[in-house]
Amino acid sequence: MKAVVLVGGFGTRLRPLTLTRPKQMLPICGRSMIEWVIAGLAMHGVTEVCLSLGYKPEPFIEAFPSGMCAGAKLHYAVEPEPLDTAGAIAFAARAAGFDKSNEAFIAVNGDVLTDLDVTELVAFHRASKAEATIALTEVDDPSRFGVVPTDSDGRVLGFIEKPPRETAPTKWINAGTYVLEPSVLDRIPAGEKVSIERATFPAIVSGGRMFAVKSNAYWLDTGKPAEYMQAQIDMLSGLRGETAVKGILGSAVVPASATVELSVIDDGCTLGDNVTVVNSVLLPGCTIGANSRIIDSILGEGVTVGEGVHILNGSVIGDGEHVAAGALLDGVKQPDPEA
Repeated sequence: MKAVVLVGGFGTRLRPLTLTRPKQMLPICGRSMIEWVIAGLAMHGVTEVCLSLGYKPEPFIEAFPSGMCAGAKLHYAVEPEPLDTAGAIAFAARAAGFDKSNEAFIAVNGDVLTDLDVTELVAFHRASKAEATIALTEVDDPSRFGVVPTDSDGRVLGFIEKPPRETAPTKWINAGTYVLEPSVLDRIPAGEKVSIERATFPAIVSGGRMFAVKSNAYWLDTGKPAEYMQAQIDMLSGLRGETAVKGILGSAVVPASATVELSVIDDGCTLGDNVTVVNSVLLPGCTIGANSRIIDSILGEGVTVGEGVHILNGSVIGDGEHVAAGALLDGVKQPDPEA
């Protein structure tokens, strides 16, 4: 199988962490998000992946000099300008030569972590003789997403974008994993900005060859700080996979007097005496002064924190920032991405 992974977005909701890198290059428990995504695809037989790039493509290319990631061969397609979801998928698929194959290929959003059974999705696609098949996941509040009603055979009846919660016809939403026949590319004009959700998929629905598979597998959109942090906590707690991953990584220094709970202390970090870190993520190279508390917050690479600092309640500190001794940061983004 071959796959296109969409990783070209600006990651604005994760700023300031994404001021220096694309969001899919952010680490999750010591491994970049894109590696987790591709590893999940490789488990289901994907051997070639084309990254649809836009914002800051260089970190991806530099991270995988061998042209391999998680056992899959990589292709790179850098959009000359944002082409929206369908345009980006088509641009990348054509650049990698996927359009010249008679086989279906997979397309996924690169900021979604999931344990979806892609093998089952592909099998259903083939059995249904579908032109396109998408995975669905159930959410409590569908008003933030596009919901997808289906009939009893899994045939998609339509797409309803962000309906009011009380009037939504279903809580099953587009989960961002698709199986597409090469013919889908014929529906997407080269070089044009086209939305797959608003233009391409509705056109396939009208022909009756659009299907969906409902899945209760783990699914998380990591596009915001709270969800990015949740992705790490889910791995630490063993919610994903059979065993929990370790939270203190590489050469991190954590003294016996420090308290670390459900947190990632990445490689090269150093904690001072009596430091408390709870439900937080410290990216590589952070230095935390004695008697400081980091609670429900994210610190970027190389952040230095003075003694007696409190960083609380969803604060996000960008790469290389310094927090002066005795400071209280409560729900703060530093630097302010809006400034």
